[in-house]
Amino acid sequence: MNWIVQLYQPFFELNNWQIVIRSSEDWLLILTLVIMECLLSVDNAVVLAAQTQSLPTKIEQEKSLVYGLWGAYLFRFIIIGVGTFLIHLWEIKVAGSLYLVYLVYAYFRKQKQPKQVKKPGSKISSPHRFWRTVISIELMDIVFSIDSVLASLAISSNPVIVLIGGMIGIICMRGIAQIIARLMEKIPELNPMAYILILFIAVKLFLSIPAIDIEIPNLVFAGIVFGTILITLGIHYIRKQRA
Repeated sequence: MNWIVQLYQPFFELNNWQIVIRSSEDWLLILTLVIMECLLSVDNAVVLAAQTQSLPTKIEQEKSLVYGLWGAYLFRFIIIGVGTFLIHLWEIKVAGSLYLVYLVYAYFRKQKQPKQVKKPGSKISSPHRFWRTVISIELMDIVFSIDSVLASLAISSNPVIVLIGGMIGIICMRGIAQIIARLMEKIPELNPMAYILILFIAVKLFLSIPAIDIEIPNLVFAGIVFGTILITLGIHYIRKQRA
């Protein structure tokens, strides 16, 4: 029990928070962590945007991201406290990569099935589907938080700095996810593209386990994601011109 108190005690020391808030040097570190969080969370944003598309209404899609935001804060707080032990939890990465592969399989399998014609306004909201999506978002947050927290702790050993940087970064990442989700509504070609990227993310996640230890640089991966989006937008524009 004492080791748990030692892990989380810095979060509840008022003096620690005051020093961080008043220090311009610490705020520069926080800004660095926010930028890094956004880069590390590009893959997370793609997955979140794709997951919300399973919900029938825009209100539920945005609501699931809000619920996921609060869950992400809670899990980030817990994960930062035990960050030094996370390097050994390679099983979480394996489970996460397998789950992402399942998401891709389920999506393309659904695309092959005959689509039912729905009358306008006939979309049915299912509480079961909503909470299943929220839980999926939380599971992915846990998986993707590992790399972000470990990288942040390498920059600063002060858990308060890491926590503030992570919280601001999560908000930015959710904003990116909402932008991608809105684009997916307007441009249907982005939906299959997102799941192809998710498959690539699953491979990237699996390769990063200690037994394999192959890391794809985050800047390279971010460039691949945004480059793929630009190519998809170009395909959509060409199809629209021919129509």
